[in-house]
Amino acid sequence: MLDAATLAAALPRWCAGVHAAARELNALDGRLGDADLGATLDKCATLVEQALPEMPDTLEGIFKRCAQASAKASGSSFGTLLTVALMTSAKRCAGVASLDHPALAALLAEVVSTLSARGGASLGDKTVLDGLQAIHVALAASPESADARRVASVAARSALDAFRHKPNRIGRARMFADKTIGMEDPGMVALLRMVDAL
Repeated sequence: MLDAATLAAALPRWCAGVHAAARELNALDGRLGDADLGATLDKCATLVEQALPEMPDTLEGIFKRCAQASAKASGSSFGTLLTVALMTSAKRCAGVASLDHPALAALLAEVVSTLSARGGASLGDKTVLDGLQAIHVALAASPESADARRVASVAARSALDAFRHKPNRIGRARMFADKTIGMEDPGMVALLRMVDAL
């Protein structure tokens, strides 16, 4: 069950995890993109940290405030996608006090759909969408007694493993075509690091 207090308590851990992963994500992104993924997310985390003292006490408010913070961090397209994902979550949580597993899964399904429409990626393109979809499916199938964070972590890692030996099909990485086979998608790794940080 996710409520505002649980989410607020998780944010400092999320920020710390993003800071710790920044160098790794820059290196991964440098093989397939602009080498700025880690730097962008690091800035997002810093801006979220600055907002922590005045964080609202509702799920909608927290997601919206985090989206506003992330929007200030210019950089990679992933930063924009993170902002859109957070804003989509805020809208979904309007008037909602807590989210059980089915509700979390439904929220993720909406995030995947929105990000696909915004960024142009489809499931199977070897992007963060595939990791999010894996978490959505796992949460939808898990009992309420299961630890949602554990379920999400296992799902994100399984998706990363499943797509490692497939080619990237969108973004700058697609220009490398079959050379991306055997390589980890930086966005999927970023998702896993963020989930594990929780």
